[in-house]
Amino acid sequence: MAIAKKIDQVFISEADQYVFAQGTHYEIYKKLGAHPSMEDGKEGIFFAVWAPNASEVYVIGSFNDWNEFSHPLDRLGSGGIYAKFYEGIKPGEYYKYLIVTPDGRRLYKADPFANYAELRPGTASRIADLSKIKWSDATWLKKREGKDMNKEPMAIYECHIGSWMKHPDGTEDGFYNYREFADRIVEYLKEMKYTHVELLGIAEHPFDGSWGYQVTGYYAPTSRYGSPEDFAYMVNLLHKNGIGIILDWVPAHFPKDAHGLAEFDGTCLFEHPDPRRGEQPDWGTKIFNYGRTEISNFLIANALFWIREFHIDGLRVDAVASMLYLNYARPDGQWLPNKYGGAENLEAIEFFKHLNSIIAKNCPGVMTIAEESTAWPKITAKVEEDGLGFNFKWNMGWMHDFCEYMKLDPLFRKNNHYALTFAMSYNHSENYVLPLSHDEVVHLKCSMVEKMPGYKIDKYANLRVGYTFMFGHCGKKLLFMGQDFGQEREWSETRELDWFLLGEDLNKGMHDYMRDLLALYRKNVCMYENDNNWNGFEWINADDADRSTYSFFRKSEDGKNKLLFVLNMTPIKRDGYTVGVPTDKKAKLVLNSDDKAYGGNGNEVAKTLTPVKSPCDNRDYMLTFDLPPYTAVVFEI
Repeated sequence: MAIAKKIDQVFISEADQYVFAQGTHYEIYKKLGAHPSMEDGKEGIFFAVWAPNASEVYVIGSFNDWNEFSHPLDRLGSGGIYAKFYEGIKPGEYYKYLIVTPDGRRLYKADPFANYAELRPGTASRIADLSKIKWSDATWLKKREGKDMNKEPMAIYECHIGSWMKHPDGTEDGFYNYREFADRIVEYLKEMKYTHVELLGIAEHPFDGSWGYQVTGYYAPTSRYGSPEDFAYMVNLLHKNGIGIILDWVPAHFPKDAHGLAEFDGTCLFEHPDPRRGEQPDWGTKIFNYGRTEISNFLIANALFWIREFHIDGLRVDAVASMLYLNYARPDGQWLPNKYGGAENLEAIEFFKHLNSIIAKNCPGVMTIAEESTAWPKITAKVEEDGLGFNFKWNMGWMHDFCEYMKLDPLFRKNNHYALTFAMSYNHSENYVLPLSHDEVVHLKCSMVEKMPGYKIDKYANLRVGYTFMFGHCGKKLLFMGQDFGQEREWSETRELDWFLLGEDLNKGMHDYMRDLLALYRKNVCMYENDNNWNGFEWINADDADRSTYSFFRKSEDGKNKLLFVLNMTPIKRDGYTVGVPTDKKAKLVLNSDDKAYGGNGNEVAKTLTPVKSPCDNRDYMLTFDLPPYTAVVFEI
């Protein structure tokens, strides 16, 4: 006999109101919003919304035929929370808040704390019951707590669910739902040996073309792909298969849509009231007022919501630079300096320190990753050391230098040789992720393979060498979907990836190469154990600009695992190529990007090389072999 789950009464106490006003109610999402509740033995829904400048608030929805004034909410106190329990209403109903302003305007707003939303183009919220979600990933969560993420492998597959793969049966939009996507993506990620998937556009958003970066429902997984229970199924399945999940998180700005957060109660409630701080002109969006305690609370509680309620392993924080600088994308005279006359956003700095310290304290093993494009110091330093407290930072400088170098005709690479060596000069300053993200394959920037110079076969050879350099370089790794098989068209959110290309030899070869490169990365601790210091990396020859070759070691802490990387960035074969090594230990070939199986020309490199005692590259021994054109070779040594 099934035992019915007990429904607890939801209410908002004076203590709740006080702590929320202080900005430290980290579970406020359990109070505000629409929650199944019970009063006097009767089941229903408890509604609560923060609208301090409203004169009246009503809840309207499918349960009352959208009658505007039949279900008023009561103002609870001076803090501006309106709330009331209504019996008989059940999960699944659609609703909005009708907010009446002091000057008589009627605003029809979606619930900022809703856990579910009407499928766009609808804009209503939908009542959800998260208590129905069943989890079976306790083993994953326990292991996560004990890991040092800096010493773990991290190969992230950045993915947009709606365009990864589509149904061929003509259904509207062709979207896979979360459950269908989960089954397919788990199979793919395990085959390719990725450690994490990072998802674009999960929080509810009205416009597909924003890719999820203009959010109206911060507490709701988008209904495009199913229900909150469906989303949880996906997370649970990923964890059970040993794959972490990272969400893009957007605390930098929000859209002006009428049903959203903008001028929520008729005033600038969520956004800063001064447009010089409260609007982002480049994006046509509003900027959160980080100095207001309730807004800081809204965002920090939101981060914790995804971590606690949906077991998310990390948040990649979008557009951090736009938050840190008051003059971001603004000409002189159109930005407001801080109290010291500077361009630093002091409130945003404190927000990040608060956010990251709370996550570090309460959610061990969960990472925050900053997408930050400037030289702002100490992004990943601890808050106690006056850092911002992120675990990782996207290395946008490396990404820019890498892409610009790889686009060059090989004739000109010798004059730009140090573009690929520069990042190691500052690698120790932060904990980095090397990103080749969606932003690099849109807006006429070309796909990764189409950035490469030469004939078609050269483009793929170039990309195989480039990816090998990326995976050999210090830093965790991120590739956007399609890049691992040589997607030739730019990415578009309106169509699926060109999976049919896997029927072509060059694309199949690229796919197989990336699978083997990822497997090599996962297998060898030297490739990820020391990503933020010089203990794990050693240049052999960083200065061979004339021949455009690079050689370096990756080393494990205990010295038992060492790999030698040698890369030729030109179409010229280097006969009798020499590279210095410290001992007479034999070198075993473990990867050759020119292998025919990968779409290469099939130039062979000896499977085993024996060093000879002869000074080379300031080392006592020397390896000699023929280095094929546009080729990366990796030796175990």
